[in-house]
Amino acid sequence: MSKLLVSEVFDDFYMESAKITTANTYTIDGTIHKEFFGNSDESEIPQALLSSWADMKSVCYNIIKGKHTPLGFTFILCASDAKKEELLVEADSPEVLNAVSSLVFIIRFQDGAVTITTGTALSGFTLDKSYEKIWDEYVKAFLDSNGISYEEG
Repeated sequence: MSKLLVSEVFDDFYMESAKITTANTYTIDGTIHKEFFGNSDESEIPQALLSSWADMKSVCYNIIKGKHTPLGFTFILCASDAKKEELLVEADSPEVLNAVSSLVFIIRFQDGAVTITTGTALSGFTLDKSYEKIWDEYVKAFLDSNGISYEEG
């Protein structure tokens, strides 16, 4: 949990959404509302569509920390567009690159156990499912390289 909520291990991902249940349930949409920034200097306005995990983890941590373990939480994190394109080049298929809109993984804590589930969002149709294997392998390698143990199920 400290690698997720305190360290910089997951900082390169974006947060699509979070749901944290403690004494209350908090739901956070990671979508950035650019109109919030009004007439701010262009350099102060985030260019991404979603908030980075680096920016949101302290918000989530502040909700979770305390004397009691949260009842549960779900974080949906996704790869940046640059990482998505880098990974999907491996598929060697323009059809796949155009069809896959998002590579996500869901981190869920429920009943004392943490589960991670990978997923993809498509904006088009493709019979080529190589992107699923590429993303699954990347997530496993990411967890391994950061010393995060897991069991496949």
